[in-house]
Formats: sequence, structure tokens, C-alpha cells
Amino acid sequence: MGEILVGACSWTDRQLVGSGWYPRGRRDAEGRLRHYASRLPVVEVDSGYYALPSRRNSELWVERTPDGFRFDVKAFSLLTGHPTRAEALPADLRRAGLGPVRRGQADPALLDEVWGRFAEAVEPLRKAGRLGTVLFQFPPWFAPGAASEEALEACARRTAGWPLAVEFRHPGWWEAGRADATWELLSGLGATAVGTDMVQGLPGSLPPIAPVTRPALAVVRFHGRSPDWGRGGKEDRFRHDYAPAELAAWVPRLRRAARQAEELHVLFNNCCADAAVRAAETMSALLTARRR
Repeated sequence: MGEILVGACSWTDRQLVGSGWYPRGRRDAEGRLRHYASRLPVVEVDSGYYALPSRRNSELWVERTPDGFRFDVKAFSLLTGHPTRAEALPADLRRAGLGPVRRGQADPALLDEVWGRFAEAVEPLRKAGRLGTVLFQFPPWFAPGAASEEALEACARRTAGWPLAVEFRHPGWWEAGRADATWELLSGLGATAVGTDMVQGLPGSLPPIAPVTRPALAVVRFHGRSPDWGRGGKEDRFRHDYAPAELAAWVPRLRRAARQAEELHVLFNNCCADAAVRAAETMSALLTARRR
């Protein structure tokens, strides 16, 4: 049975900081991370999607967390083909006159530069053994097909030596008749397939599965079950308080995944107030209770 690490998809979310989960005296940048790491063993750096992370921050994160703590870093939007505003790029690249990058249409030289800076930023985490995975979450229009497979192969080449994880937002990757081919593709690339929990019955709904394509690591992300998924703002899409029964129903599936992987990361993305960290703590308790 592999080790199961349960956490949230952010420790700096504004609503979490304002929820009261962090005690007085531990609400500055250092105090928040040290407190979080004392309660949960893994966290996702979702801010990496919105702006390039910095090497200095990675060094500080290593200093402020214990051995064995894991950071799963979400890849910058430009690297997954998402539209990227010029304001999200480093200042020196903006001064070079680069405009917004629309989906899948980045200049090759810009891509090379951003890939290099992203790799430099996460290197302290990798070197210290704190890098759990680098998560590439591909957009809803990234559908199965030859072009997407070529893009995944290129991503795997760029990330050689990294713990690569891939999450799809297009449901076609895991539909009946395609799922086995998706499993084989990611396994062949040495990539972790990210399983998901989300609201069902919508056109973009992904099935509640926990595939294991890489023996070293499996990942499952819980997005909440808001009926407003796919529309509205972040608070509308991710507003959900998981009931204990909803979490308990996942325990057998998670334990099966853990039997196939050395490490399993279970991450809660229902980041409204303290809903994600509370769900993580409840899930940890359920998994511990079932082991007794």
C-alpha cells in the first residue's frame, strides 16, 4: 500500500486566509505555510498557472516545510495552450512588446524562454525532494486526436526528469471505448493521469475515476460538485462543501489506487473559505479509520 497524502489546491487563497483557519500570529506568508504544513502533508501551487513561479519562493518554501512535505506545482497557462494575458508574463518579456497569447498560438521563442524560467523556478523543490509533481491541466478544447497526442509527447520531452502529471478537461479522453488508449498513452509517456471528482451530468463532466498510469505517483483532484461548473466566477464553479458520505464513497477507490502506486496525492480544489482544508482533514480521517 502506497502512502496517501491529502491536501488542498492552495494555502494562500484569499478566502481561506480570511476564514479563520489560520490562527493569529500565523497569517503572514511564513506563518501560513508553516501552519498549513503542520496540518496537511501536501499542497498544490495553483498560482503557478496564473504567473510564473519564482526560484526564490521555491527556496523559501523548502525552508518552511518539513522533510516529506510535497508541493504539486500547476504549470503556467502558456505551457498548456491556454490564453495568456501579457500582464501574466514577466516584466522584461512584456517590455519586449509581447501581446496577449491566444490559445495554442505562442511564439516558439517565447515558449522556449517560459519553459526555461519555469524549470529554473521549480528546481529548488525538485532538488530538495519536495516536488510532488508538475501538473499540466489541459483546456476543454484539448480533445483526443493526433495533434493532442503530439502535444503531449512534446510536453513529455520538455519535462524529462520531472514528475509529470496530466489532467484533461475534455471528457472524451476517458469515455468508454477511449479510456484504455488514454491510459496506454500516458503510461507510455511516463505521466501520471489525474483522476477527478466533479459534478456529473453536464456536457463537460469527467467520470469519477482514479487511473494509475505511473507506479511512482497517482493523483486525484476534487473540484466540488457545483451545478455552476463551466460558468460564472471561481466562487460559483468551486463552491461546494463535501458531506462526509460523499467523501466516504471515494475511500475504496482511493485505497485501490494506493495499492498500485508508491504515493497517492488527494487534493481538494473546492477553494471557497476553508471548505477545501476541512474536506482534506475529513478525508484524511476517513482513510485512517479504514486502515484500522
